[in-house]
Amino acid sequence: NRITRKYNSYVGTVGRTAPNRVNRRFITDRPYQKVLTDVTEMRWGSGTISERAYFTAYIDVYSGVVLTWNIDLHPTVEFVTKPLDELLNTRPKLNYRLTIHSDQGFQYQNYEYVSRLKNNHVFQSMSRKATCLDNAMVESFFHILKLGTVHNNRYHNYDELKSAVTNYIYYYNNKRIKTKLAGKTPVQYRNLSDQLVA
Repeated sequence: NRITRKYNSYVGTVGRTAPNRVNRRFITDRPYQKVLTDVTEMRWGSGTISERAYFTAYIDVYSGVVLTWNIDLHPTVEFVTKPLDELLNTRPKLNYRLTIHSDQGFQYQNYEYVSRLKNNHVFQSMSRKATCLDNAMVESFFHILKLGTVHNNRYHNYDELKSAVTNYIYYYNNKRIKTKLAGKTPVQYRNLSDQLVA
């Protein structure tokens, strides 16, 4: 098994921080009510500093489905706002507000990120500083993703890593059943929700 170090994007208060609205309540009876996000580092090849990429995802607490995600060589603000825009543009119209929870990384304090949430009437929630358990559900998914990719496989370049991540997320969402979802995959369980019935 190959171990990759935890990525830390906290650089102090560089923008707006938000209260911890989720407060480790990783449960909900409806989709698109609570969504978790974070950034992690993934390395390929021999794992040198020059062979690392960054991965981010937006995960629905209701079913655990990976709603949107991104992988890139640089963990910029645009890196996290691109999948955020995809999420905001594709979510269904529901009669309750969405809360998105993250850590206090610089990307999530940035005006570009914060303003997107505000303009779309989305509640922002943040973990307490240096408290990874406040976002334990997404941390658990990152561990599963790495076991299925970089921890047990070697890739020769970034393109191979990106392809492997793409394939694994499709498998995770559409093929990997979970006992806590009544033997359904995340996508199957989400699609059964009465909240999404027109």
